[in-house]
Amino acid sequence: MTALDQPTASAPLDLPGWRHAYSGKVRDLYVPADPAAEADAATPDLDAASRVLVVASDRVSAFDHVLEPGIPGKGVLLTTLSLWWFGQLAGIPNHLLANAATAGTEEAAGIPAAVAGRAMLCTTLDMFPIECVVRGYLTGSGWKEYQTSQTVCGLPLPAGLQNGDRLPEPIYTPAWKAPMGEHDENISFERTVELVGADVAAELRRLSLEIFSRASVIAEQNGVILADTKFEFGADRTTGEITLADEVLTSDSSRYWDAALWQTGTTPEQRMSSFDKQIVRDWLSAHWDQTGTPPALPEDIIARTAARYRELLTRLTGTTAGA
Repeated sequence: MTALDQPTASAPLDLPGWRHAYSGKVRDLYVPADPAAEADAATPDLDAASRVLVVASDRVSAFDHVLEPGIPGKGVLLTTLSLWWFGQLAGIPNHLLANAATAGTEEAAGIPAAVAGRAMLCTTLDMFPIECVVRGYLTGSGWKEYQTSQTVCGLPLPAGLQNGDRLPEPIYTPAWKAPMGEHDENISFERTVELVGADVAAELRRLSLEIFSRASVIAEQNGVILADTKFEFGADRTTGEITLADEVLTSDSSRYWDAALWQTGTTPEQRMSSFDKQIVRDWLSAHWDQTGTPPALPEDIIARTAARYRELLTRLTGTTAGA
């Protein structure tokens, strides 16, 4: 059985040596088990742990809701791509303690076999409450705002841009990370200064733009456009160094387009050439008014989304996850 053949993980698992600490929309976090802890102890405090197991599930989210069913193999695809990108970003501190990308090394690294291929062993950080968003192209919610005010997240842009246009230069548009079930909120750079301080805010912006620039070059060399993405950072608890964390440059956190099909005035999403969950967003927008419980995703939407995730991984890395 390959990693991609494993059952969809929609709920936290019972992992030997680890205790479930937190679940986000897609990822489950585990801390080392405390043998002295009571069986019914409260949720483990991440602040007390020096390392954390980050497990990517097969859950898929859109419009701040976790959808059903999940996408089989998605956790492996996301983890494989994140690990590959961490490896491309030499000089950028990241939270990895062990690389689980190489088959057969997970157990030696302390990663349980049950989550092999979709888990990262990481150091715990003091996370900043900021989604560090960088946009290189005009699309999505940015395009909607631009049509009304000629701005994106309050930043003025030149007149005459069309949906899907490349921006004169990438822009940094941070957001406040809302608790699960609430909507993330776009904020100004000045607001990030209030939240994390001037020095940290400036460094988050600098690092985000640098990583986006480096990743864009790599993507374009492989026939792919990185339209926009978001990063998350935390502070190393010993040194205070700002450190890249969570996922990085995946199909969940980014918009990727087929460079060969991109053209001004027509977004790659409209031409079915995106390598992300735009297929899910489009289907959900057409079948749900964003009130109440989202409808279940049909099988063809799940299959097409998984295929695009796999194609992106192959295009960028030349490999296939779970092989």
